[in-house]
Amino acid sequence: MSTQITRQALPEHSHIHTQTPGADFADCYCFADPCPAASAMETYLAVMGRTPRWMDFLMGVRNRVVRLVGLKNLGAMQLPPSDKPANSYRVGQRVGIFSLIHQAAQEVIVCDDDKHLRVQVSVFKHTEQGQPRVSISTVVHNHNRLGRLYMAVVGPAHQILVPIMLKQVLHAPSAAHR
Repeated sequence: MSTQITRQALPEHSHIHTQTPGADFADCYCFADPCPAASAMETYLAVMGRTPRWMDFLMGVRNRVVRLVGLKNLGAMQLPPSDKPANSYRVGQRVGIFSLIHQAAQEVIVCDDDKHLRVQVSVFKHTEQGQPRVSISTVVHNHNRLGRLYMAVVGPAHQILVPIMLKQVLHAPSAAHR
């Protein structure tokens, strides 16, 4: 299976697409679905459960730096191992550093809303030209100048780091299973 990751527009039939009006940042990375039978939540948990250590290191640096301007410590990106089944999560519950705000079989959206910005991340399972695909999208709405400054730094880094992280996740053993 190809692990090619492509940057593309947010999928028009996704719920995250409805969140783009007024957004200050939006991007989407798409790849062949390594486990088409898995739900969007199972896929999200598999991806976040395989976050590389270097990504957690960068989150640690982020957490220390933003504390200086009064922003919250989000914690680590990688989800700790859990026996909690994917189908037991409900809208409003925490899933790692995010809160679950939308849940359907083919799409989940998690969110963090801080005083400087609101970030939403979607895992959307769909087909393109008859092939099962996964799109991971991020939509950000800045609340103030601090949000704009934050995204001026984080936005370009995000566009470099996310594809690298996804390639590592997809090459990890059992990346689609949890």
